[in-house]
Amino acid sequence: MKQPRFLDAPPDSPVLTDYDREHMKEYMRVLDAAADGADWREAVAVIFGVDPAAEPERARRVHDNHLARASWMTEHGYRQLLRKGHE
Repeated sequence: MKQPRFLDAPPDSPVLTDYDREHMKEYMRVLDAAADGADWREAVAVIFGVDPAAEPERARRVHDNHLARASWMTEHGYRQLLRKGHE
């Protein structure tokens, strides 16, 4: 069985992680979907490949956790990206 390339929940860290860097694209997509008012079920299916009909609790967890981390990135994590670029 193929392992997913993402976790159900990103690491909860006060600093930018390798996982964050590797999943920046998914973070942007989930933020865009939320801003556009897309249904979370459609977003999680398209972005993460999780079927909300088959795995409703996991689908919600994956969506909500990644949306929360993506939001954290817009408020805090981006600063670490900017600082890293100047080192």
